[in-house]
Amino acid sequence: MEKPEGLRVYRDTDELARAAARLLLNLSSEKIKEKGSFTVVLSGGKTPETLYRLLASPEFKESIEWTKVRIFWGDERCVPPDDPESNYGMASRALLSKVPVPPENLHRIKGELGPSLASALYEEEITAYFKDSAPVFDLVLLGLGEDGHTLSLFPGTEALDERKRLVAGNFVGKLGSWRVTMTLQLVNRASNLVFIAAGAGKSRALKEALEGRDNPAGKIRPVNGRLLWLADMDAAKPLKGF
Repeated sequence: MEKPEGLRVYRDTDELARAAARLLLNLSSEKIKEKGSFTVVLSGGKTPETLYRLLASPEFKESIEWTKVRIFWGDERCVPPDDPESNYGMASRALLSKVPVPPENLHRIKGELGPSLASALYEEEITAYFKDSAPVFDLVLLGLGEDGHTLSLFPGTEALDERKRLVAGNFVGKLGSWRVTMTLQLVNRASNLVFIAAGAGKSRALKEALEGRDNPAGKIRPVNGRLLWLADMDAAKPLKGF
């Protein structure tokens, strides 16, 4: 498979994280200048954690207008925020506790309330924030699982086919647990969708998604926005030229 348009490949995870950080910095500057705020949806996972730690470093911490950044989460486990498995907790430890984001700018998923209530409350919070407009995030950061899942949209799960809800509870059978996740209906409206994929274990899922195969990541198709794939060399190995 040839390298497709919209894919950028980097030498290693550090170079990949730096590219993602620059992209977030540039987009935030552009949107804040344009409309006074910047909305970003964060992802869980090891590669995003590397990005968040970099954003908390002096190079980026002092370049981003954090007081004008509104932060959301794409998915969450049904655990308290201080649980080691919490996506919010990871972002808080790696980034949010180190930068001057006002508490009211953090829109976390209250996964500890259970999938039904947490998803309903989060959908209400999102619609209230965007008021009378259809929710359109400036940037959605997306991870990629070895099975092709993104957010908590796992292969064969019900939330993949949700067409009405913006946020849904989703039972993941192979994990034996519930998650709360934004749906394709919401995410595909974003202005910018950016996948971050690192490691040889992601190479098959990356190739299948780029080929339009039937995996969850391949269903990320912006309605009017831009889709970018940022990958390291290991993840991009199945593609010609890498």
